[in-house]
Amino acid sequence: MMPPPTVGPSPERNLMMPDQLRYITTLVAAVVVAVSVAAAGKFVGDGFRQGREADRYVTVKGVAERTVTADLVFWPIRVTATGNDLGAVQAKVDRSVDAVTVFLVGEGLPKEALDRGRVEVNDLLAQPYRPEGADQARYIIAQTVTVRTPEVEKVRAASARSGELVKLGVVFGETGGPVYAFTGLNGIKPAMIAEATKAARAGAEQFAADSASRVGAIRQANQGVFTVGPRDGMSSGNPDGEIEKSVRVVSTIEFFLVE
Repeated sequence: MMPPPTVGPSPERNLMMPDQLRYITTLVAAVVVAVSVAAAGKFVGDGFRQGREADRYVTVKGVAERTVTADLVFWPIRVTATGNDLGAVQAKVDRSVDAVTVFLVGEGLPKEALDRGRVEVNDLLAQPYRPEGADQARYIIAQTVTVRTPEVEKVRAASARSGELVKLGVVFGETGGPVYAFTGLNGIKPAMIAEATKAARAGAEQFAADSASRVGAIRQANQGVFTVGPRDGMSSGNPDGEIEKSVRVVSTIEFFLVE
């Protein structure tokens, strides 16, 4: 008997399987590529959107102002005398300094608030270039009494009546008058910065409303410089000679704009 025929894979079937594998492989690769492209597109789109949002901001300025009263005063009172007799000129200066001291104490200022500076002597004949008439008033002696006190109103009143000293023979040198200062700046800084920031945000909100946006977080901020000057912006030649002061700060702030 002849053995039964061996049953094996059809030659036609063996030829089809590689084609099917290539088809399936190509299909899977196409799906992976499509998913990757879609995901990448989403990430890129999110990145562009975030980038656009990060680039959208507005720069505004906020102003805060306060009126304050000086709480410390310096008043240098310089007296001078001239003559050819050094001792006599010195005695004249001493009398002037004593007159100034008595006057200030009489105005309600304590002696502890007064400081006598050093005596300055200028011998005109000892100068390399002698001015004309130096032999008529060879010596010039000067001394300064400085008042330092928080009693600003008393000093203002005394300064207004300082002409009484001239009647007593006191000769004043160049002084410039009282200098009034405000020392409480650090105490009002936080509130003024908050006020300036609030004003800046109000300006940013107006801009955002006009551009169909809303104000986001602060991107960058510059506190600005605090300035202390005369309350009315004017002075009689001495900007520190006013008791009433204006404290001002201008802050520059950048806010993000969000759609």
